[in-house]
Amino acid sequence: MPLGTIWVVIDRVGDKVATVSLELLSKARELAGNVEAVTWGDPSSIATEVGAHGASSLHAVLDLAGGLPGPVVAAAVAAKVQSGAAPDAILVPQTYNGRDIAGRLSARLDRPVLTNIVGLEDSGDGLVSEHAIFGGSEVLRARFTDAGPGIFVVRAKSFPAEASGTGPAETDTWESPELAATGAAKVLSSHSEQSEGPKLDEAPVVVSGGRGLGDAGSYQLIEDLARLLKGAAGASRAIVDAGWVPYSHQVGQTGKTVKPNVYIACGISGATQHMVGMKGSKNIIAINKDQEAPIFSIADLGIVGDVKKVLPQLIEALEKRA
Repeated sequence: MPLGTIWVVIDRVGDKVATVSLELLSKARELAGNVEAVTWGDPSSIATEVGAHGASSLHAVLDLAGGLPGPVVAAAVAAKVQSGAAPDAILVPQTYNGRDIAGRLSARLDRPVLTNIVGLEDSGDGLVSEHAIFGGSEVLRARFTDAGPGIFVVRAKSFPAEASGTGPAETDTWESPELAATGAAKVLSSHSEQSEGPKLDEAPVVVSGGRGLGDAGSYQLIEDLARLLKGAAGASRAIVDAGWVPYSHQVGQTGKTVKPNVYIACGISGATQHMVGMKGSKNIIAINKDQEAPIFSIADLGIVGDVKKVLPQLIEALEKRA
């Protein structure tokens, strides 16, 4: 039997729903008879998309009063739970806002949180979560054993975002209790990194570079190849830590999780921390001059060679075809 009700926290990127929240809605639809969504700001612009992915209703906290979503949304959700309207589970995306909401909700409800989740299933005795550990080489399973809604924080790309074709979610508003000092922090300004092409965690093709590039200037080869393939450029943690590229490019356990149709790893040896963030890709191509590199163990196609010699030839061939 499916669970009764699951609440899903909807993170927003401007007026759009974060893709990871759509993934959680789709999964919640499989697990529960009723799915409700919780967000902040005007709900009308996202009600159709949220409803299409499985939510029957969309509850919104309208006024953040210039502050962060975390304190306001957590307080509103906690108040509803404490009033007796508790769901069976609360699914939260593992984003900056999501983690802030989950932590504050945990404190308000005096409930633990399960984080870094990559899988969920209904055991018949509540939800069982799966967590990749030891760099993804092992999967740990966990569940809550006491009464009360479980708080589950889920990694992006753990489930597909599939629309069900249903109509818009019904919208209403939730009031947030007085926050006092908890809501004192205000957002003075924000900055969004400008980028061209598809987003890294949504691109159908991802080309990533690692230490094998040799120097920061050679990362241009990665960007050129990604552009020709209409994909996104990624990176290993090694070159992010070295300052060659921004953190927003990082793929791996402490970066972004990607599942493109094609993933091209260039000069990346294949540390487990990197592979856990990309091994779900449909097709993996590895280019490395070390034929013993661990990345070849999960590659569908391997090229043993120096990326600084292989990539220019590949780029030239693609440019001629274009």
